[in-house]
Amino acid sequence: MLVVRPAKPADLPGLERLAGSATPRLTNLPTHRDRLEERITRSQRSLSRDVDFPGDESYTFVLEDLERGEVVGTATIRAHAGAHEAYYTYRQETLIHASQQLNVRREVQTLSLSHEVSDASLLCALSLDARYKGTSAESLLRRSRLMFIAQYPERFAEILAIAFPGYLDDDGESPFWNSVGRHFFARGYQEMNHLAGVRSKSFIAEVMPQFPLYLPLLTPAARAAIGQEHSAHEAALAEMLAEGFSRSRHVDIFDAGPLVKADRERLATFRHSTWHPVRIRPASALPDAEPALIANQKLGGFRCVVARYALSPTGQLVLSPEHAAVLGVEEGRAVLATPLALPDAEDTFDEGEL
Repeated sequence: MLVVRPAKPADLPGLERLAGSATPRLTNLPTHRDRLEERITRSQRSLSRDVDFPGDESYTFVLEDLERGEVVGTATIRAHAGAHEAYYTYRQETLIHASQQLNVRREVQTLSLSHEVSDASLLCALSLDARYKGTSAESLLRRSRLMFIAQYPERFAEILAIAFPGYLDDDGESPFWNSVGRHFFARGYQEMNHLAGVRSKSFIAEVMPQFPLYLPLLTPAARAAIGQEHSAHEAALAEMLAEGFSRSRHVDIFDAGPLVKADRERLATFRHSTWHPVRIRPASALPDAEPALIANQKLGGFRCVVARYALSPTGQLVLSPEHAAVLGVEEGRAVLATPLALPDAEDTFDEGEL
């Protein structure tokens, strides 16, 4: 059985392993023991606070395989992306260059340094053990964060954002970084990616050019990489688009990976989640039903699992004793449930970004 729960100090070795095996290596999940330890401490501190509005809180969760006794996944929510420092992206824009005398009018695509996403809550730092790829564990790990946000909306912004890793070539290099960032830092993508994870990305914005980057001046490979997700994250992006996120005009300042945004109330998890009192029955007595994400209502003891969405005629959610024990709920207690299945993805731009 798999369960998502808040990270604790004993999970540190598991987080180190997941950071080291992430594909590609993630800026916000560095292979650095002290930083990962700080991440767990900060998460525990955030869960212990009384919060009325989003601030510098960060919540780190792990996916645990209870049968193996292993941490096999991790994911984080940053309540306010720009709480400590501006969260920088490049925003895709169009400039018009025109001359009446020459009868010339040209639209030129540009990238401008932006910190508009700073006010959003950021879903980030997700890594899953390769053995669980292609299973419901992926959806459980990704969407359990939305189940947490749905229960504690005061802790998070109205707008949620996710930055996906960008395109890398067969050598693990970023064509975008090589065409832009390398000219200002004289260092490779992987080295800078690690430094940003151990420190922060603010120093990037301090050195990168403040003026718009004209896309025609970049290499063809760099232009093609803008807004293109890493191949290992295609399924994740598709699921989040099906959830209700939309592509924005913002891309990562390192590899130009896409950033998706959404008003949280428009997401499927929020629109279709329902509270149900619990009825506990033996697993053999549960009626057939489609799978669902089911979460308890405990802040520090948050738990989320995948189980059958089996409802009694009176609207009670029927759980097996095993699932009830993992969730820490007794008969009559309420749990939050939402269908695991999502509609087909619609690859659209945010209407406010057009």
